[in-house]
Amino acid sequence: MSFGTPPPSNEQPEPAPEGGSGGYGYPSDPPVPGYGYPPGPPIGAGGYGYPQAGGPNPYQDPPQPGEPNPYQDPPEPGAPNPYQDPPAAAAAPEPFPEPFPDPFPLSVPSSTEPDWEALSERAAKERRRKRMWAWGGAVTVLALLAGGGAFLLVSGYGTKGEDDKPDTSASGSPKPGTSGTGENSALVAGDPTVIRDLSGSIGLRMGEDASVVPLGGRHEVKMRGNSKSYAQAAERVVDTTKSFTVTARLYNLAEKTSRIAVSQGDGESFTFELGGDQVNGKLTWMFRVQTGDKGAAATAVTVAAGPAPKKDRTTLTATYDAEKKTIALYVDGKPAGKAEQVPAIWQGPGPFQLGRARHHGLWSGSWSGSMDRVRVFDTALSDEQVAAYQEGKLDSAVKPSHSWLVS
Repeated sequence: MSFGTPPPSNEQPEPAPEGGSGGYGYPSDPPVPGYGYPPGPPIGAGGYGYPQAGGPNPYQDPPQPGEPNPYQDPPEPGAPNPYQDPPAAAAAPEPFPEPFPDPFPLSVPSSTEPDWEALSERAAKERRRKRMWAWGGAVTVLALLAGGGAFLLVSGYGTKGEDDKPDTSASGSPKPGTSGTGENSALVAGDPTVIRDLSGSIGLRMGEDASVVPLGGRHEVKMRGNSKSYAQAAERVVDTTKSFTVTARLYNLAEKTSRIAVSQGDGESFTFELGGDQVNGKLTWMFRVQTGDKGAAATAVTVAAGPAPKKDRTTLTATYDAEKKTIALYVDGKPAGKAEQVPAIWQGPGPFQLGRARHHGLWSGSWSGSMDRVRVFDTALSDEQVAAYQEGKLDSAVKPSHSWLVS
């Protein structure tokens, strides 16, 4: 098939001649049955959409004379016009013989009087709820108070002694050594990071993991045994070219490795250190000085005592007699070990330290535990004076040049 050529189709019938009974496309003869056309004249009364037998055919037959034509003739006078006249009013429907019952009847209260019983019960529940909250708050407060008491017991490490007893002064009275303003008397006023020097003017600034806490009527500094757990002066406190005494009451939590409580120096090496060192796998109390300016182990001299007990308070006292050139160590007021002869103590650079010591240009021996009653004397106390100091009976004429954490 080429473009523009109509497809083949059946030849259409010619139009009927004028005056015939058929229309366009209908043959004048009776139709031949085919697709879409009835096979013959309708039988009976016809079907839906087909004219009744014997009646007029509005689709082929013209209207009979005298019959109105709804598409051309106007309506007769008096006849209803479906396109202009409004429809007659419809008759009202007959009412139901009986009304339907309401399937969901609403209960209307017979009275507007409030339900006093329900209100009373609700008020009683509210009072019970408030009482339960009040009891819960009281229990919480008691638990917090009990926790605070437990903390104070732990901070005291369970030791007994005159200084460890709680303050029994009257309620509202400031504790001994305090200003009554809520400030910690062991710290510099206005700076809670500096331990106050009660005998001199050199404070000790604490690292991040060191803190001062109450201990009975006094205070102690707690340290966690790491590089941020220390306290340091801004300058040198002990003149190691002269006689001196250093003492501190210690609470040890370590069992091994070096643990230094007090030292001096921040250069290549310490000038002296007091604390514990590991000997035969155990922590042993010791006092060590450096006699050479290179900080070598060969030039260090040590006085060692017995094992350092764990979880017990021990007072260590170290002395240097510049005239006799001897160093000595005391444990709880008693001589420990053997006094050692030294040529002199090297006066190295660097300030006074608590909780660490300088070795080969590095910090070491971080203290694990706590300490208080730290004092420095510008003289070498004798055996009798050390024993008197331990008993709290040291002559008042012998005064420390510096003291921390003694109140």
